[in-house]
Amino acid sequence: MRKRIVPAILSLTVAATFAGCSLAPDYVRPAPPVAAQWPGGAQPEGTRHAGELDMESFYPDPRLRALIGIALTNNRDLRISTARVTEAQALYGIQRADRLPTVGLGVDRSAALTPADLSMTGRPLSSQRFDVNLGIAAFELDFWGRVKNLSAAALASYLATEDARSAFRLSLISDVADAYLSTQELDERAALARDTVTTRQEFRDLVARRREVGIASDLDYLTAEGSLQSARAELASLERQRSASDNYLRLLVGGAPTDLPPGRRLSEQGIVPDLAADLPADVLLRRPDISAAERQLIAANANIGAARAAFFPRITLTGVFGSSSAALSGLFKSGSEAWSFQPALSLPLFDFGRTSANVDLAQARKVIAVAQYEKAIQQAFREIADLLVARDKLKAQLDSQEAAERAQNERLRLTDARYKGGVASYLELLDAQRDSFTAQQATVQVRRQLLSAYNQLYKALGGGPETAAVASANQ
Repeated sequence: MRKRIVPAILSLTVAATFAGCSLAPDYVRPAPPVAAQWPGGAQPEGTRHAGELDMESFYPDPRLRALIGIALTNNRDLRISTARVTEAQALYGIQRADRLPTVGLGVDRSAALTPADLSMTGRPLSSQRFDVNLGIAAFELDFWGRVKNLSAAALASYLATEDARSAFRLSLISDVADAYLSTQELDERAALARDTVTTRQEFRDLVARRREVGIASDLDYLTAEGSLQSARAELASLERQRSASDNYLRLLVGGAPTDLPPGRRLSEQGIVPDLAADLPADVLLRRPDISAAERQLIAANANIGAARAAFFPRITLTGVFGSSSAALSGLFKSGSEAWSFQPALSLPLFDFGRTSANVDLAQARKVIAVAQYEKAIQQAFREIADLLVARDKLKAQLDSQEAAERAQNERLRLTDARYKGGVASYLELLDAQRDSFTAQQATVQVRRQLLSAYNQLYKALGGGPETAAVASANQ
């Protein structure tokens, strides 16, 4: 009898485990709700692809690379994101385990004493029992694919979390680079302001001496003093902004790093400018945030199958095989075999629409997931198109701004010579100083904006090989 029962139980369990059908809708990736080409104003041409450029190749500045490396180790938000990946992986492991039976070993000894007045023989009766068995407890035979779809949903959620971590990592790299570039910009602008303060203070002192001998008027002196104080106010504002930018950079990095290599000026950064943007359908789908949104859609699709399976009977199996005896010494003797087989079927007859409502809920969540996926694609399309335009227009703006700076510097040089020669008035010189300082400050600002556009475009195109590899593995 044992030879027939045990193989039958195992065969039924294995067949149910691997032959379950699925009631989930066939998954079809929604068509991207964007144009097949980038807008006319966006120029996607370039000689390099973001997926081919790792962080070291894209960011040549050794100080920036060191800061990014420290941030990837110390940033607390990234630690949380990584821990959530581990959490999702563990949840998937738990859900996947439900597809296979749990086999347990049980060892039990029970003893009882019946008093004489309750005994049929009028004497106290004692009894004991020893059991050793292997058993499967309440294993669901997944004929309708309920457990299979729950496992598929858990897998998709885990992969979505991994994609989200990869997207956050890429965003962290970009944020560190932007914060570093902003700090460099403010450093350079503050240096210009210090030089201006020094120059205007020297000139104010010169005007004071000229006033003492009657060459300059009180109006000239007050104008020089006002110009000096304006430069000092600008310097104080830039130093405040620089301190705030540095504090933000420390937050992203996760501390105050020391022993960093020297950095480069904005004009020497060497960030790759000529990134190519392929067709939108190719570029958008390699972004980790888009992949994460699609994984959530896949999970929602699988949950529909799990909800539909609740309309069908749920069959569970409990089976035990082992040995039982009234004495420990006879536990493994011939004839001590014991087994039990308890299949159970349950089907809710009156649940007042609970099962139907669960299906409606799963379908509504899929509609939400589709909309979120399409919205993520539309936002990514707009982001890349804006950055492609910004890259070209900021480059043209920087060229014009550098030309304007050179013109203003030459004007200042000539006006200063004319003033010292007694040809130009002090007001002409003051205007030339102000315009030269403003042009220098604007050049630094536009240069940083252009570098930030390169940096943001690198992120928008999906980043380098590490990010591309994760997105490709999850497709």
